[in-house]
Amino acid sequence: MSRLEGKIAVITGANSGIGLATAKTFLAEGAARVYLTGRRKAQLDEAVRSLNALYSGERAVGVQGDVTKPADLERLYEHVKAEVGHIDVVFANAGYAAPAPLGSLTEEQIDELFNTLVKGVIWTVQQALPLIDEGGSIILSSSIVGTKGFDNYSIYSASKAAVRSFARTWASDLKGKNIRVNAISPGVIETPAWTESDIPREQRDGFFNYAASITPLVRIGHEEEVAKVVAFLASDDSSFVNGSEVFIDGGLAQV
Repeated sequence: MSRLEGKIAVITGANSGIGLATAKTFLAEGAARVYLTGRRKAQLDEAVRSLNALYSGERAVGVQGDVTKPADLERLYEHVKAEVGHIDVVFANAGYAAPAPLGSLTEEQIDELFNTLVKGVIWTVQQALPLIDEGGSIILSSSIVGTKGFDNYSIYSASKAAVRSFARTWASDLKGKNIRVNAISPGVIETPAWTESDIPREQRDGFFNYAASITPLVRIGHEEEVAKVVAFLASDDSSFVNGSEVFIDGGLAQV
C-alpha cells in the first residue's frame, strides 16, 4: 500500500513549482483526493488537467482562491466539506519572494509580503482545523532565509522566521488533538518562478552557481526533492516528527 493511500490533502499555491510537484507526488503516493488552490485560474485549471491526465479517477480538484482573503479559504473548505467531509493533510505553501531593501521599504511592500506569507498561513491553517482528522498533518512552507540573512530580503526573511515559529507553537497548541505541525525550509530551489521573474538570466545563473557552491552536494535543489520531503511529513511514517523544521538544501534534507 502506498504511504498516502486514501488521504485527503489541501495544497495552497499549487499552480506550479513546489506546490504542483507536491500534488503530483501525493497522487503518486496514493492520495484519494488533492485539492489545489491558486490565484491564477487558467494556470490552476491546466495544473489540474495535467494531473488528472496522469492519474485516473479525477483525484485532483482545483478551487481558485487567494490565501490573503479569508472568504476564499472559507469557500475552499466548504467545497472540501461538501465533497469528502474531512482533511488529512494541509500544505500551506502559497507565497512569493520579493526584494525590499532597508531604507526604501514601503507600506505596500510590507503589507503584501506579510499578508501572503504570514496572515495567509494563519488563515489557511485556522480555517482548516474543523475538518482535520485526529492524526492529521499540517506542513508549513518556510525557508532557509528564516535563519540566514540575505541582502535586501529582510521582510521576506522575517515572514519565514514567523512561519518557523508557527510550526513550533502550533504543534504545542494541537498536541491534544494529535495533529502534527512541521515546517520545511528549502534552500535555493529551481522552479518556474525564477524563469518567470524579471531577474536577468545572467544574474539568475550567477546566483544559482553561488548557491550551488555553498551546498554539500554542490548544486541547487529541485522541486521534486522538496515534494518528497513534504510527502514523508504527510504520511503516517512521520508520526514521530512534530514541531520540527526540515532543511532542504541542494537535495539534502536534514531535520
